[in-house]
Amino acid sequence: MSTKKYPKEMLMSMYQTMLRIRAFETKAAECFTKGMLAGNIHLCIGQEAVATGACMALEADDYMTSTHRGHGHCIAKGASLDKMLAELFGKEAGYCKGKGGSMHIADVAGLHSLGANGIVGAGIPIAAGSALASKIYGDKHVTLCFFGDSASNQGTFHEAVNMAAAWKLPVVFLCENNNYGVSVNIHSVTNTDTIAVRAKAYDIPGKTVDGNDPVVVYEAVKKAVDYAREGNGPSIVECMTFRHQGHYCGDPANYRPATYLEEAHEKDAIPNMRKRLLENGTATEEELQAVEAAVQEEMEAAYTFAD
Repeated sequence: MSTKKYPKEMLMSMYQTMLRIRAFETKAAECFTKGMLAGNIHLCIGQEAVATGACMALEADDYMTSTHRGHGHCIAKGASLDKMLAELFGKEAGYCKGKGGSMHIADVAGLHSLGANGIVGAGIPIAAGSALASKIYGDKHVTLCFFGDSASNQGTFHEAVNMAAAWKLPVVFLCENNNYGVSVNIHSVTNTDTIAVRAKAYDIPGKTVDGNDPVVVYEAVKKAVDYAREGNGPSIVECMTFRHQGHYCGDPANYRPATYLEEAHEKDAIPNMRKRLLENGTATEEELQAVEAAVQEEMEAAYTFAD
């Protein structure tokens, strides 16, 4: 846990963003289970702190690439819940006019989001390309690249990180490590204790942090973003987190031991953040309840709009 002091507005904003992500994913799961959505969806319930802290470290005009589990990234970058849910419903009012769906939400002009991606690891070279464009144009934008632990074993990861390191591109490679690539435990297919340690091979900074604390994530990503913006090149930030559901909505995840979910719920960022805000006097119970009610009201309005 960070010991630094931050403004109340910032901490409350973090709590609100995590609530918005959880509310969206819960509603999306409900709609999918009822057969209201085509295709499949991959939920980030449990990983809200990573997207929240990481995107808060960006400027509004910084770029981002996402993954198949990307709803939280979009929301943390500023996406509206109504247009996102409309996209999942296949409606023209969605971000991609209903043609992208869950795994391909993008908004280049508005959010500077280069899109989610259904191919594991495919967003990594896109992020390197975005960073190369920024370096060529000299626009001082940084690109934040989300990817999962399994994507770190794809060739795209090594090729893109190598190029970014060699050319000192302004990109932050952020690994959301929930320990599982579908049903495979990352430690059974990777010969290192962490993903971030691979940064040593490219002589760039690499750090592993608690991905269940949005403040800790913010501090690590902010340092990497500032480092990149100053022209020093890329970094790898690895956030250790938990995926509460299976790989996709409906996956029973029987391949995981019971202790995994026990630890996941114990370290759940949302109730822990709520407790922290109360205990340190940042917010009152009434203030937190007001935020929670507002998020639920926003989500119901988004559902009505999308439906």
